[in-house]
Amino acid sequence: MKDQYVYLMGRGLYVNLTNRCSNRCDFCVRNYDVDPAKKHGFAGYDLWLDHEPSAQEVIDRARAVLDAHPEVEEVVFCGYGEPTYRVEQLCAVADFAHERGLKTRLNTNGQGNAINGRDITDDIVSHIDSIGVSLNATDAKKYDAVCHSEWGERGFDLMLAFAEECVKKGGNVSLSVVDIIGEEETAKARTIAEKIGAKLRVRKMIDG
Repeated sequence: MKDQYVYLMGRGLYVNLTNRCSNRCDFCVRNYDVDPAKKHGFAGYDLWLDHEPSAQEVIDRARAVLDAHPEVEEVVFCGYGEPTYRVEQLCAVADFAHERGLKTRLNTNGQGNAINGRDITDDIVSHIDSIGVSLNATDAKKYDAVCHSEWGERGFDLMLAFAEECVKKGGNVSLSVVDIIGEEETAKARTIAEKIGAKLRVRKMIDG
């Protein structure tokens, strides 16, 4: 199915708003499918979009899926790109989710303020119940070496500032790292998270 705006994983309805991303992370699932004819897929879904959906397009598909799957408990903004490129659409879909009595979660690279050219943390905190920010490394040089942000090493500071501002505004924020970084780096990541008042989540490496 082309233009897979929503997809199911466990008890989550995942929302795929865009394929744009300001990072080019070495470990991203987008790297694993090297056959351009197949585009890119994950968990059996073709998540490469031919066009970015409107909020109403997402809501219409989400409503149909939710009606058929009452077991769904949360709506998760996590597609093949960085969801905060579409912050207005994200907020509209989050409002729909809350009207359905569902929790909302965002997985983000934390560069949304730079992407939008304004502070979007009020929008995020007021619409998203759980905010997961990809920390990925413990300093700017290491971050840029694996994430290849369009802002270079500054991408690390942009990400941390976004996460900290969300915490200050009452957001439920977790920083995340992939388990391949090792125990020493994980311990450093935990210290960074604690310093800004966030939790740390250690993600399993996806093998593609």
